[in-house]
Amino acid sequence: MKKKYIIISALLLTGIFSQSCSEDFIDVSPTEQVSVDDLSLYNNNAGATSFVNSIYAKFLDWDMSTFAWIGVTSITSDDADKGSTPGDTGTDKDILDALTFTPSTPSFESLFSSNYQGINRCNQALKYLPQLNNADENLRARLTGEAKFLRAFMYFTLVRSFGGVPLVDHVPTSSPEDVEMQLTRKTKEEIYAFIEKDLIEAAAALPDRTAYSGTDAGRASKGAAHALLAKVYLYQKKYQLAIDQCNLVTGYSLTPNFIDIYKVSGENNAESIFEIQGSGIETGKGIQQYTQVQGARGTGGWGWGFNTPTQNLFDAYTAEGDTERRDATIIRKGMTLYDGRVVGADADNDYYNYKAYSSAYTTQSSTDANIRYLRYAEVLLIKAEALNELGQTSAAIPLLNQVRDRANISNTTASSQSDVRTAIWKERRLELAFEHDRWFDLVRTGQAQSAMTANGKTFVVGKHELFPLPQTFITEAKGRSAQNPNY
Repeated sequence: MKKKYIIISALLLTGIFSQSCSEDFIDVSPTEQVSVDDLSLYNNNAGATSFVNSIYAKFLDWDMSTFAWIGVTSITSDDADKGSTPGDTGTDKDILDALTFTPSTPSFESLFSSNYQGINRCNQALKYLPQLNNADENLRARLTGEAKFLRAFMYFTLVRSFGGVPLVDHVPTSSPEDVEMQLTRKTKEEIYAFIEKDLIEAAAALPDRTAYSGTDAGRASKGAAHALLAKVYLYQKKYQLAIDQCNLVTGYSLTPNFIDIYKVSGENNAESIFEIQGSGIETGKGIQQYTQVQGARGTGGWGWGFNTPTQNLFDAYTAEGDTERRDATIIRKGMTLYDGRVVGADADNDYYNYKAYSSAYTTQSSTDANIRYLRYAEVLLIKAEALNELGQTSAAIPLLNQVRDRANISNTTASSQSDVRTAIWKERRLELAFEHDRWFDLVRTGQAQSAMTANGKTFVVGKHELFPLPQTFITEAKGRSAQNPNY
């Protein structure tokens, strides 16, 4: 992506609802502001691109992609423990690990507010791009598609986490209607309908991934929009629609060696559909502390040691004879990594997240390691699950086996619809561990209570299916939005 980008005035829902989100300026730096009267300065291709680059830049933030995110999506689940040391709570990671969180747990406010800040950048871009008539029309159409994809991506995070949330679909003014928009939850179904619309429009506007090269590698593509829409449909049990979208994801293939996916050399490769870009960004602008927070802790280590793989996950690989994926997912004490680094035998924890590792950034806070969010392997598993749920089990099994074959494990022995369903769900865990889906998969498939029990946690049915909305938002809403049940 381009190295120059502007940081657009962000909408932070929590704490500033009584104020309007300013339309009067675009933030260029913490100390510079450019009046909208000077929008002509951006009325060119570089300026138009800068609007959308600012959205991608949001994903580099600590609150968006690092500490809160790994806590909410991994540490809550049976894939990960808090890690670090017993005395280091990580602000609230011990609470997330124990599932004793409340509306005041800080990670939820970070997750909520950072995604709305990103959504506001999308809304800013969608407002101003049509006004930049000196910029190439085809470029503006593509950038509009990227902004809609990224907005849908963030709303998908919010709806999976909290259920219904406010639907902010334009840059707010101080009007009473816009105040209500920011303070009032829409239903889960309304949010999903909005996500679907954004992704359908994005798919129509975006090019194939082959249209991008150089610093544009990793931008949202047509395949990314179709893949994310397939996932959105899967979550709603719209199985035929999910299959139809999977069939439109073409031009991708599985990486022969699983571990190669997660090396810097494997970024944006033939299997990659969408990644948060940690490299190719302006020096010092990588994903904030993503590698550092999860790196091995103690003698010979390079990080804080949070989000450590559980024994439960390690054993799940071992029981399957799935050592190739296990050893590309889980770092062990005394292990020699792919770049020759030896992890100390006296590290503080037994296991660490290999998928967050970067050779080059073990001594720096920001990381060049990309976060893999959508891969072709998941598209195969989405299609397999949807086919199986529609009773087309014989068509689902070969797709499941493609993923297993790449992992060098034997074909599934499952044949009934029920057994194949279980096999696909298990495959998702082993294939996608630490790619920020496990908690949501457990909830959507109804496995959460039994999985948490097996990992020594108590999942409260009727409560933990959703995270609590931040108390700051509930307080500011003044009755316009109700808290999720049983919080």
